[in-house]
Amino acid sequence: MEILIFFIAHWYLSLFFQTFFLHRYAAHQMFTMNKFWERTFYVLTWISQGSSFLSPYTYGVMHRLHHAYADTEKDPHSPQYSDNLFDMMWKTKNIYNDILNGKANIDPKFTKNVPNWKFMEWLGDRWISRIAWGTLYTLFYIHFATHWWMFLLLPIHYLMGPVHGAIINWFAHKFGYVNFKVNDTAKNLLPLDFLMFGESYHNNHHKFGGRANFGIKWHEFDPAYPFILLFNALHIIKLKPNNDLNYM
Repeated sequence: MEILIFFIAHWYLSLFFQTFFLHRYAAHQMFTMNKFWERTFYVLTWISQGSSFLSPYTYGVMHRLHHAYADTEKDPHSPQYSDNLFDMMWKTKNIYNDILNGKANIDPKFTKNVPNWKFMEWLGDRWISRIAWGTLYTLFYIHFATHWWMFLLLPIHYLMGPVHGAIINWFAHKFGYVNFKVNDTAKNLLPLDFLMFGESYHNNHHKFGGRANFGIKWHEFDPAYPFILLFNALHIIKLKPNNDLNYM
């Protein structure tokens, strides 16, 4: 039971900060927040993603490139230009590292207002940090696991952030349904997104890239959106105008 609780907690905490802070804030600036809260969410993202910490700056820039060049040769992660899921993940890793290490030639329009706390960017990317988090996960499993097969879940813990990204970047461009005609292959992977915290409404998001609520049809509940409304009501963030519009 402890292993199941830990896995579910890690899955959803990591996913929440990825969709809330990295995606909706760093990449799309759907809302604003002051420096105190920005740095608080930086730290919480590092804690929740742990060994698979994704740089908010690099994620934000790379995701903007994805929207600008979706399903073209310039897309950082398009199934159209990869032989398989692992090939796409490897290419994405290389582009991610180039942006992270300043080796990519990025148009300044893609970096405008993307958060960049250099200390946490440095700390989260250190191997000592990644190994320490991975060691903690492993020790937890050694203490609480009751069957050998439970240890098969550990690689998902180690790579939680990239796993979440790969699910959407690969499968939501191949399978699902379409609400809107867009200039790429983005689809809504799940009609009720209980696994990906609203991220699987990918077609909706590609149509309305600045909309904080990824769900549009009556059954498309976005679990992250109530938290965004709560944070807005508590003045932790400030939603930009027209982010609560219903389009259908």
